[in-house]
Amino acid sequence: MTSSTPDIHDALISARNLTVGFGDREVVRGVSLTVRRGETVALVGESGSGKSVTARTLVGLTGAGARVSADGLTWQGEDVRGWGERRWRRVRGRGIGFVLQDALVSLDPLRPVGKEIEDALRLHGGGDRATRRARVLEVMAQVGTPDPELRAAQRPHELSGGLRQRALIATALALDPPLLIADEPTTALDATVQAQILDLLAAARSRERGLLFITHDLGVVRRLADRVAVMRGGEIVEEGEAAAVLEDPQHPYTRTLLAADPARHAKGTRLTPGPAPAGPQSPEEGNSTHPTEEAPRHAPVPRRTGGRPHEAVLTADRIHKTFGSRDAVRDVSFALAAGRTLGIVGESGSGKSTTARIALGLTRPDAGTVTLHGEPWSELPERERRPRRHGIQLVHQDALSAFDPRWTVRRSLIDAVRLRRAGHPVPAPDEAARRVTELAAQVGLPDDTLDRHPLSLSGGQRQRAALARALAPSPAVLVLDEPVSALDVSVQAQVLDLLAELQESLGLAYLFISHDLGVVRHVSDDVLVMKDGRVVESGPAEDLFSAPGHPYTRTLLDAVHPHPAATAGATR
Repeated sequence: MTSSTPDIHDALISARNLTVGFGDREVVRGVSLTVRRGETVALVGESGSGKSVTARTLVGLTGAGARVSADGLTWQGEDVRGWGERRWRRVRGRGIGFVLQDALVSLDPLRPVGKEIEDALRLHGGGDRATRRARVLEVMAQVGTPDPELRAAQRPHELSGGLRQRALIATALALDPPLLIADEPTTALDATVQAQILDLLAAARSRERGLLFITHDLGVVRRLADRVAVMRGGEIVEEGEAAAVLEDPQHPYTRTLLAADPARHAKGTRLTPGPAPAGPQSPEEGNSTHPTEEAPRHAPVPRRTGGRPHEAVLTADRIHKTFGSRDAVRDVSFALAAGRTLGIVGESGSGKSTTARIALGLTRPDAGTVTLHGEPWSELPERERRPRRHGIQLVHQDALSAFDPRWTVRRSLIDAVRLRRAGHPVPAPDEAARRVTELAAQVGLPDDTLDRHPLSLSGGQRQRAALARALAPSPAVLVLDEPVSALDVSVQAQVLDLLAELQESLGLAYLFISHDLGVVRHVSDDVLVMKDGRVVESGPAEDLFSAPGHPYTRTLLDAVHPHPAATAGATR
């Protein structure tokens, strides 16, 4: 399906029937898209849908070996189909600003960020050195960078994720281009930083600039977009005014994306129909150019309780950790019961990851104690803790880096199954093999993935493999550190449903760490809100999200506009 487009003479940038291929594969087919001055168009889709290739083609960055055809491809009414790289260089930066998702990769690690912005000005004749320097500081202040003079002299690794993203946006805005293309610029950023960047992009639109915003986050679309185009398998399957598409979607895929948003559903509500599938589920998981196929169902698993309901399996009592002169964690206490989920939320630097490391026994607190199954844990020497480590396992955000890339998934799982546990013999090889088959069934991992290497798996499959490995030694507690933040919305929904099923069947306790308040609300029974190393508010999840008591919690919820919880919290 292609969308209808306005008159190209009304447009900043316009494509009609755009097709892009690499080799014998078409990754974009028949796409029509227009962005006008003063308008924000959201291009929505999951990994592999073709949205980033579409955006790069619009600015002449499709890449070597690409086959590009279109009935029309224009910039401010001028046909660009015959443009070479020299002509495009004059437009990129001055006419079109381009903001990529990964600021750490996109910025030069060897140069101060101020120099990066200044080079954009220099390449397009942005005045003498003093003029450029003044403009660098001006635009860094414009994007909300605190102490611009100090930050301009710093290199990317010295800045937080939010400050790096601001530096990228400052580079794109330095020449005040009529059009800004932003490709997933807020993914994995804290809620308040994301809100600030969205406000910044909205301000650019208010100055009659056009904005093409590429995202898989429907909450961002609600907040920012005038029109939305939904991509799947290289095609636009639905397009229209943002309110109409989001409130009354016509295409089944759009309805699936909206249904998979955890912020729209209470805890205990499935995000996907039926048991979570095990095979290719979305463009990211399978073939991005073909419709989704229904995947195999989960194998049933026997119910096993990890302890009596509400019996605390993991407790922290006034733990405190200092690095240098900074309190990373101060007086943090909690009790996590079997079969329940404790969510920890907070921005970067709030202390939530340090709290998790102390809970795992990877970092020793300076004061306070952690107990596991009512017995000392944090104060034990590692030689005494090691035989009990099977009881608490970690699931990383980046499943790929958590695996040995040289090993197949099967070998990694066998290694985890044969982990030495106190009071248990190491399983024999045939018993370990049976346990790996059982684990794969529990997490919905197809048999044919077990003999593949992690790099060849999709993101969702890798996260299922990571869960299987964490479950291998039969833990009572899983520490889940941003386990779905890098996944597309439909794959995220499947993993969240899987976590709920595993908790129900195995009686697991979850310590769930995330910056995504919608996810935390959906999965948690109780929540800790952390700021500057301290717990500023805690309580049952629904109570905390419906009626936050602390100003910081209200600030976090306000940043997730327009979710109803945020609105409710802001008015109390």
